[in-house]
Amino acid sequence: MLAFFLWYLLLVALGLLTVPLTYALFPALADRGYVLARTAGLLIWGYIFWILASFGFVHNNVGGILFALALLTASSAFAFYKNKADIFQFLKSQRALILTTEILFLAAFAFLAFVRASDSELASTEKPMELMFINSILRSETFPPQDAWLSGYAISYYYFGYVMTAMLARLTNIPGSLAHNLMTALVFALGAIGAFGVVFNLLSAARPARDENNKSQISAALFAPLFLLIVSNFEALLEVLHRAGIGWTQDPVSGQWRGAFWAWLDMKELSQPPLLPLGWAPDRYLWWWRASRVMQDYDIVGGFREAIDEFPFFSFLLGDLHPHVLAIPFALLAVAVALNIFLGGWRDSKIVVAGFRLPVSWSGFLFAALVLGGLAFLNTWDILVAAALIVFAFFLRRAAESGWRWARLEDLTFFAFPLAALSLILYFPFYLGFSSQAGGLLPNFMYIARGTHLWVMWGTLLVPIFLFLIFFWKKSVTRPNWKLGFSIGLGFLFALILLMFALGAAAFATENNFVNGMLASYEMSVSTFLFETFQRRLIQIGSLLTLTAVLIPALAFLFAKPQIADDDDSQNSPSAFPFLFLLMTLGAMLILAPEFVYLRDQFGYRINTIFKFYYQAWILWSLVAAFGAGWLIQSLRGFSNWFVRVILGVVIFCGALYPALGIATKSNDFKPPFGYSLDDFARIQRENPEDADAIKFLLTRPEGVVAEAVGGSYSYYGRISTYSGYPAVLGWPGHESQWRGGMELQGSRQEDINLLYVTPRWNEAQAIIEKYHIRYIVIGNLERNSMRVLDEKFRAHLTSIFQEGNTLIYEAPQK
Repeated sequence: MLAFFLWYLLLVALGLLTVPLTYALFPALADRGYVLARTAGLLIWGYIFWILASFGFVHNNVGGILFALALLTASSAFAFYKNKADIFQFLKSQRALILTTEILFLAAFAFLAFVRASDSELASTEKPMELMFINSILRSETFPPQDAWLSGYAISYYYFGYVMTAMLARLTNIPGSLAHNLMTALVFALGAIGAFGVVFNLLSAARPARDENNKSQISAALFAPLFLLIVSNFEALLEVLHRAGIGWTQDPVSGQWRGAFWAWLDMKELSQPPLLPLGWAPDRYLWWWRASRVMQDYDIVGGFREAIDEFPFFSFLLGDLHPHVLAIPFALLAVAVALNIFLGGWRDSKIVVAGFRLPVSWSGFLFAALVLGGLAFLNTWDILVAAALIVFAFFLRRAAESGWRWARLEDLTFFAFPLAALSLILYFPFYLGFSSQAGGLLPNFMYIARGTHLWVMWGTLLVPIFLFLIFFWKKSVTRPNWKLGFSIGLGFLFALILLMFALGAAAFATENNFVNGMLASYEMSVSTFLFETFQRRLIQIGSLLTLTAVLIPALAFLFAKPQIADDDDSQNSPSAFPFLFLLMTLGAMLILAPEFVYLRDQFGYRINTIFKFYYQAWILWSLVAAFGAGWLIQSLRGFSNWFVRVILGVVIFCGALYPALGIATKSNDFKPPFGYSLDDFARIQRENPEDADAIKFLLTRPEGVVAEAVGGSYSYYGRISTYSGYPAVLGWPGHESQWRGGMELQGSRQEDINLLYVTPRWNEAQAIIEKYHIRYIVIGNLERNSMRVLDEKFRAHLTSIFQEGNTLIYEAPQK
């Protein structure tokens, strides 16, 4: 509880400290960046600390963290000095906005902290990996931080979010196993106020409030955290219907169940008959997991391939602190940067690039690069979407100011390339040690999303989006540019198709082993394969029709001339709507792209591309859905207003079934068997007390390389290095291979560690100890159960420094 309040107070103070900076950095936004001040402050603070530690100017300790905070304070103090009177006036005039922001932040932070306290385990999925990163950073004196699962090497992953987590943990003196769960709650809270801030600014630009306190915009903007973080897909609704036996009939003679609808739906466990007795609350083991696996991929011969389609609340229910989760608030910050540019911010001074003058202030340009580069460091997948949003926001703004001329291409070029270059330069130390498993693009001929699955996944956002498009069209004073909308929309679709065929042709021409091996395994000619995949696309065309039904109108409204205004409000500013349609367009493109191409990685098919692209699309479309819901309720009158309210109410109710039922399942109906706790180490002490005591003992000793059992991913292997942060010779081999693009750096580490434990010969063991500079050799129940440990050699030549039950730690002398 104390740690929760320390983090809350720290973030509130950080936000207040950063307000003068955001006030200066977001001149075109109605909230002047107040709502996003915490996120911006954490980004700037984290960057200053990381870059100084990377160059050795400060150490990774409390002093270095406070020094970075002092630099942030100084820059904010300068901004406050320049705008003191205006800032005080703004704060006095926006009390309702400030109060709503503070209540929302506290409520969201407390809510998710409570949820995590009811189920704080960090043992499943990739949570041990995330905890290892946090503890590795906490134990590293300088940056880049050590990789606790590959001794002698630095982390090769996008780890900026874990640097921020470790900063807060060190400053509040809490362990990584507690900081992990607190950071998950903090990201949820920052995401809530970030989404609220973006939609509030959009609504304020689209419909200026009739009251000085913006209460109507504030209330409407509360749809944003709801659609981003709470509303989920329709899978939980299907679970409820399935559990109740709806759509199933039982033969009175044979007793067999028949469910034509469920067989047609084809969603694995839901295709099986319901359990008896029937009920309403789903209780199948891991039922909530299916919501993240709605999309069903099959190869050309019917072989099932799992696709991942996570959405935010699934991640928070799971307790995941993966980069795609950590990046949520900062992706929203990037949206705010783009919106500020689009609304005309940062135009006071000009930047000269190769003799070309850009109407952008240096401070704004630097901050945009800092945010964009920070996203790459947080979650590299996000950088392309954020860059596209920021660059095209600038492009559209210049077109609105100076018309659609060829000169706009010059604007685009001289803005985009320097911005990209600066974002890379600012984070250059990160790229020096980063390697990736990504290996270019591959064509996707056969994995096609069914329209049914697409609507199960996206329906809760598509319904408000389509309602908005329909009523906005009816209320617009000019016609959308359908010609351009169809041209660009269908052009994008055909470009994806051409790219798919070009990649396929290149693979065949170069005798690509992956593609040719795939065809050989199917025992199928190229012509037959293409015919079968084309036929499948025609049969399963529903998803393509749905997505183009969003993309084409979004583009038509985006390029409508003259600007669109609300016919019942003469004071409307039209400027926000093109930006909204830009969000809608990018979201649709992200979902469309994996239907034709995907990134090549170690998975070998589009599982990871679907995962990453869909997650980013959810962020964009949730903002559009929230804006649409707020705008519809504010704009419509009479029957239309009530109709929309009912539809939105039903959608929100269905989308809220997943968090309501999921939390109840994961928390054991809010009756956790061992009480509420945010610290996962309490579970280790309970389930593996000998390991827990060994870890606590090691943390009292000088740091050194640890030898422990090596095993597969998603397991208890690597537990000593994970919870201590001391580097092991090897942790999860599969994940290290993913991060580093292969097994080359691991060499024979797994075999060597196994030999270290099982060999009876001291000279072999000694050679391995010296090769990897091993200081501590752990022999616990995991080592004894996973291999035939012969520890006589250790007893004869090394000192036993710890023993409890079956667990021993030997220390090897260091040269």
